[in-house]
Order: sequence, then structure tokens, then C-alpha cells
Amino acid sequence: MMLIPRRNYGLNLFDEFFNDPFFTGSREKAEEPKNLPVMRTDIREKDGNYLLDVELPGYSKEDIRIELKDGYLTITAQTSVESDEQAKGSYIHRERYTGSCKRSFYVGEQLRQEDIHAAFTNGVLRLTVPKDAPKAVEEAPKYISIN
Repeated sequence: MMLIPRRNYGLNLFDEFFNDPFFTGSREKAEEPKNLPVMRTDIREKDGNYLLDVELPGYSKEDIRIELKDGYLTITAQTSVESDEQAKGSYIHRERYTGSCKRSFYVGEQLRQEDIHAAFTNGVLRLTVPKDAPKAVEEAPKYISIN
């Protein structure tokens, strides 16, 4: 039996077929940013707030940073794989994502850190951002705690 790795993360199988190293000539050309995991986000409006549900599977609460600066809410997640290969043996193929991803949303310059609430459960980061908050402008970058 032969195992063939999937590099598309379920995004588009037809495009993945023609991006295979057989057609492109090298694996480096086949790997494109669109094939990497991204922060898939759902934004809803409820009770005068925006609710953002950001999928971050495989990340822990400690791997995520949320920053508010100049009206932009920036979510950064970074993960790495611990190298304990001696205990587990050597890998033939490994499909664990390591690295970082970042996404920004413009929320308005009137919002403050205290106005935004965050919670992280089961790989989903939920942010509550008020639609209207006429308050003072945030000067220095402030980080938002995750419950």
C-alpha cells in the first residue's frame, strides 16, 4: 500500500491536481500560500456587537496573541513541533503545520482594549467587538487577554 500526502487541506482538489510536482517540475512550485492552513473566520452581528469566530485548530491559548493598534485588531498565532524524534522513532512523512499566521481586521480607532472580549475553546477563538464605542483613542499597542 502506498500513502500519498495531501497538500491542499481540502481547499480545491482540481487545482491541486495540476499543482502536483509531476506537472510543475518541483515540489517548491507546488506549495502555494493558498494551500496552507489559514484563520477561517465567521463574523456575525448580534445585540450591537460583532462576533468573530476564528478557527485555530492545533493551537493552544498560549500560542495566540491579539493586539489592538491604530484601529486594527490583529490576531497572531504561532506554533512549533517539539523535536523528540529519538523517543518516537524517525518519521517517514509528517503533516504537522508549524509556523505562524496573522490576520488583521479594522475595528475603528475609537475602540479600546477594554471594549473587546476574547475566549478560546475547542480550537475556536471567539471575539466580541462592539459596533459603536465613542471613547478615547488607544495610543500604545495593548494585548487582549484570552479567557
